[in-house]
Amino acid sequence: MTRSLVWMLLCLIPVLATAQDEPLRLGFKGELLSLSRTRVIAREPLSSGLETPLGSVWKLFVYGWLVDTGAREPAYECRGQSKEEVYCCTAGSKIERDQALVNSCGLYFEPGRLGISGVEWRQYWQARQAPEWLLDLPSLQPATRVPVTELLRALSMIPGQDQARRVLLDVVLNAADGNVVGELGGRLRVKTWSWLDDQDPASRQGGFAGWLADGTPVWAGGRGTSQMILRNYGAALSTVLPVEWPADAGRCVEVGLFSRYPVGRVLAGDRVVAPGHMQGDYRVEFANGNQLDIHSDGELFLTGDKLVARLDREEYVARVLQREARAEPAEAAKALAVAIRTYLLQNASRNGDCLSIDDSSNRQRVAPRPATAESRNIAAWTSDLVLAGSTVTYHSDQPGPNQLSWQQAVEQASTGQRYDAILLHAYPRASLSRWDNPVASCEALSAAQDWLQKQRRGWRQRLESETGYNEVSTFAVCRLTFGRPHVDRERQRIYVRGVLSLQDRLDLTHEYLHLAFEAHPNGQNEAYIEGLARHLLLE
Repeated sequence: MTRSLVWMLLCLIPVLATAQDEPLRLGFKGELLSLSRTRVIAREPLSSGLETPLGSVWKLFVYGWLVDTGAREPAYECRGQSKEEVYCCTAGSKIERDQALVNSCGLYFEPGRLGISGVEWRQYWQARQAPEWLLDLPSLQPATRVPVTELLRALSMIPGQDQARRVLLDVVLNAADGNVVGELGGRLRVKTWSWLDDQDPASRQGGFAGWLADGTPVWAGGRGTSQMILRNYGAALSTVLPVEWPADAGRCVEVGLFSRYPVGRVLAGDRVVAPGHMQGDYRVEFANGNQLDIHSDGELFLTGDKLVARLDREEYVARVLQREARAEPAEAAKALAVAIRTYLLQNASRNGDCLSIDDSSNRQRVAPRPATAESRNIAAWTSDLVLAGSTVTYHSDQPGPNQLSWQQAVEQASTGQRYDAILLHAYPRASLSRWDNPVASCEALSAAQDWLQKQRRGWRQRLESETGYNEVSTFAVCRLTFGRPHVDRERQRIYVRGVLSLQDRLDLTHEYLHLAFEAHPNGQNEAYIEGLARHLLLE
């Protein structure tokens, strides 16, 4: 081979690598960013000439129309007659509107099924000065190409977007086995899309379109399916998506401040404050003689000898974080913010349209002044995220079953653990979920967990003689709803049907051994694992 040919091949290698690893394009706030898998590689103004296929984003406009018009459409019933039902439900079951949007069930949103006419559709969107491609109902197809700038403008005017933003958090929660929500938190609320690649019809392009939590419209497109893009570019997206206060900061929370310490009087300067609305700086004098300076931006009320704060939910989370701990290290603070929000969901009572909870060491202590910017950033980063599947408590320095220790969380964060890993350690049966639809991905099998814990004590001497065995300190046994028994190694979860039959117990033992030998080649040897499981259980 000649030297010149070798030189040409060496020059070609970076070009081929670049072609295979085409950057993700991200458009929002008038900018177009090009992202590698780890960082921003270019910034430029978002051109009106950049186009994108609509893909599945057309469903988002139908969803907005249904919300805004108060439609009461029937659920979609899956009968097994269309291959597209794979995005909807199993034969014999139904799917409702919100889940249809998250699952991208196109059959649900077909205008013909919903009785939407072209005339009423055009009139509706004309009144909102929508772009021409949105006015023509038959053109609302995945292959329709639209300017990204117009798509973002249409998203900014779409009705029902508050509800859509809440629902679409499930897309991030479900992506990449939960890893995307670990990277991005509650910042991104988007509908994914995939379509045929522009240059190669045998390949796919995809991305997402929707909003940031504060309502900023956002679009992304690149090579590969939408799920590949979320999986591969989560780290880069995390570095560029801003942390903004959410447009919907949550149902109001009424807090009885200082619930265990009766208030003697409240002073504004030298003046005793009368019951009612409070604005400004005050000094609280308690019946026990103690005093405290507080501040109100209009959220505090004096009623008799009680102080009440009426807060947005996320402001409440930020104030509890500020009072109970601090905003650093960030991953520990994010974990605690999720625990605080979950505790509120599980323990607050209802008072009209508001939640009601005391400020108390028996509940959660609340800062009697506006939260700092740092605490608000942590609340905003995790907005709407809660845990489902487990009772949630926490303590300053004492870990326990379903109890996060702040001190331990700080130590875990210092070793590089992310907030979702910290939460998983404290609440192994719980799953990250969203505030208004807390669904656990692990339905705990307590009897199976107890059986396995008891058996492990008897197996310990035998197993410790096996090369590669490492007893698992924290794990959860979850109900298997379909498929074969398996383990989720990342979350230390065992999915089985139960513990009643001999086969159930063999499955549970088998899958536990996969976890216990995870760091050794024996853990991948099915014959070895099955043989050892039978020996432990039958001999």
